Amino acid sequence: MTSDKKTASLLTDLFVKKGLREIVLSSGSRNAPIIISFAQHADIKAISVVDERSAAFFALGMALQNHRTVAVACTSGSAALNYSPAIAEAFYHKIPLLVLTADRPSHLVDVGDGQTIRQKNVFANFIKKSYSLPLEINSEAEKEKVNMLINEAIDQTLFPEPGPVHINIPFDEPLYGLTGHGETGTLLDTFDMPAAVDEKIRERFLQQWKQSRKTLILAGQGQPSGKRNELLAGLSKLPQVAVMTETTSNLSSPAFMDEIDNLITEIPEDEMVDIQPELLITFGTSVVSKKIKKLLRKYPAKNHWHISPSSEKRDTYFCLTGVIPAEAGIFLSEIKDALPGTESHYRDFWMKHKQQVLQKRKAFLEKTGWCDLKVYEILFAEILGNSLLHLGNSTPVRYAQLFGSLPKFHYFSNRGVSGIDGQVSTAAGAAFAVPGKINTVITGDLGFFYDSNALMNHNLTPNLKIIVINNGGGDIFRFIPGPDVSAQREKFFAATHHWKAEMIARAFDVRYFKAENEAELKSCLTEFYSENNRPALLEIFTAEEENAQVLKDYFRYLGK
Repeated sequence: MTSDKKTASLLTDLFVKKGLREIVLSSGSRNAPIIISFAQHADIKAISVVDERSAAFFALGMALQNHRTVAVACTSGSAALNYSPAIAEAFYHKIPLLVLTADRPSHLVDVGDGQTIRQKNVFANFIKKSYSLPLEINSEAEKEKVNMLINEAIDQTLFPEPGPVHINIPFDEPLYGLTGHGETGTLLDTFDMPAAVDEKIRERFLQQWKQSRKTLILAGQGQPSGKRNELLAGLSKLPQVAVMTETTSNLSSPAFMDEIDNLITEIPEDEMVDIQPELLITFGTSVVSKKIKKLLRKYPAKNHWHISPSSEKRDTYFCLTGVIPAEAGIFLSEIKDALPGTESHYRDFWMKHKQQVLQKRKAFLEKTGWCDLKVYEILFAEILGNSLLHLGNSTPVRYAQLFGSLPKFHYFSNRGVSGIDGQVSTAAGAAFAVPGKINTVITGDLGFFYDSNALMNHNLTPNLKIIVINNGGGDIFRFIPGPDVSAQREKFFAATHHWKAEMIARAFDVRYFKAENEAELKSCLTEFYSENNRPALLEIFTAEEENAQVLKDYFRYLGK
């Protein structure tokens, strides 16, 4: 049985034929036809998550791990607006989501009907494309049109690059009717295969490569890729090449410059011109480091090429001169034999500089007592290998960059928009998608409390491990210039509090652990990661007044 609403049953049929399998449903009445059609289909895994904001991030986490489109569906009105943060994240992070919003018929909009807003194109500023289905399908011609629209919408979630797509679906009452003869659709491919990179673009790029004595390859956020990692490790051996990565790039090699903020902090201002690249090559999505953005904007490269399958003109450093419409790994692999080395000291400078910085970091940490910096040092050493590590915004993902990319982790973070909303929900979705992998999310206290509805979810899995660094507020505002000296710092920027996560964890049957010093932290981690049939939460308490000062001392020490 399926819904007697033809648009809902046709959508369900094509969803399965396109190879999609998961949908996250939030409760409601107007979306009843979607719930009935999807939840009763034998080939679809339908997941119930009540809170729409959390539900959308949960789906985002699933899509991130499954590498395929995941759908979310909600009722009409403000429910749809709660999807906005996750949709924006998916748009800038390039994660495939199919967003289905049930709607009132058009004649009920703006007449005072309940639970009704203007839903058409409601996500216009941060969605790949929006579609609206008709209220009814009354002819074969109308069905053919809707069939094409649904095929195109699903394809758009993946091509030429992944992202969110919205389908608004009006339904009239009655909403709960059933039929044994649902609509079937025709499978169509509505996208063109990517063309080869134009020979003129390729030749211009190769010419600039050969002329450059200082080539900087800077990787943004990306999925793990062994082939890409191997390729870049090979390029990093060329004397004129430096490869800069971050944890969220998911690239790891001793030859990579993967502690960007550490490295830049120690370079004197009068030497900055010497490290200014002649050729800058970028790929991936966002870069965490504000320091490297500031540096490359102040000392721009002569030529900057961004590699993007969708030809995105990502001019982060305000010096973009060309775009290569391709996947970075594929393009660089195709031309790697045509990328010669050039006499230069650029790579050697960075490698020597990196070793000096690592020695200073080790010396500083050896004399550092209990504080956030020490906590992260312990966690990155003790968290189990071969696991997925989700870094919350905004201090966790920044602290991680100070310790470089550890090959035992795959790193994830909501750095598309970089909001604190949805951090735990995203990790929960990822853990659900890959039950055989430990998923650890490290979040600050405000990020956890903001997304505490993530625990209001019957689909939490035992492989979800939540670590909350509780320093009594938004600690980033205690050390970034501006708010750190503001009279309003604690009340309005850091939002100082005395809240604890223990009762929230217990309310949702999540195992709870806490640590207030180094010995307690090391002692409880074994049990925290032990096998159990429930997820676990570890709350680590540090002193708010010490963390900012330690971090400032750390960067001063590196700069000596």
